[in-house]
Amino acid sequence: MATTFTDALLTRGRITLRGRMPAASNATFLAELELDGAAGLAVYKPGRGERPLWDFPPGLFARELAAYQLSEALGWGLVPPTVRREGPYGEGSLQLFVPADFEQHYFTLRENPAHHARLKRICVFDVVANNADRKAGHCLLAPDGAIFAVDNGLCFHVEPKLRTVIWDFGGEPIPEGLGDDLRRFAAAPLPDALAALLAPAECRALLARAHALAQEGRFPTDASGVRYPWPLV
Repeated sequence: MATTFTDALLTRGRITLRGRMPAASNATFLAELELDGAAGLAVYKPGRGERPLWDFPPGLFARELAAYQLSEALGWGLVPPTVRREGPYGEGSLQLFVPADFEQHYFTLRENPAHHARLKRICVFDVVANNADRKAGHCLLAPDGAIFAVDNGLCFHVEPKLRTVIWDFGGEPIPEGLGDDLRRFAAAPLPDALAALLAPAECRALLARAHALAQEGRFPTDASGVRYPWPLV
């Protein structure tokens, strides 16, 4: 969850763009933030820099915001603090930068059993969010050992769109604590901050996926073998 200072820095800090992030399909910028003599880094994704998609409406940055709100509603802290900001290229999302070890990604992290609990949480999150693009490089290992899930713009479609590299836990029971969180989430109305970012049909589908996964109680499998994103990393 964002601290008071982090929230202030993201929402009110002066934005200076330092460069465009490599390999991003949409316009994505590394931004330096400054507020009252303090500084930090963030990732800025302006709406005007998005490539049109046939199956998702414009405004993918709002889905980045929704992913953060979903993570917070579940109490899982998977998505770095993310806010809506008017930046140098217009309205978009501004997400706290994770100073990760970029040599690490899902395929390396899964080799360490100590990371499995966090990776399982990301897997459940992606199923509920209906993430259509969970690449290995979207799992970032922070200096404190936490693993964050970033690049969540292709989420929350009403139709089944799940594409992910995280299939290693398929068929295993979902840990009891995660199941409890899903049941709690599915039994209540969506938080206003989350519901405001999605269409009504998307809100209903989100709750339905959470309820169905809690009822199933197991990680999904992919019998087709084709529900992977490309590139994988």
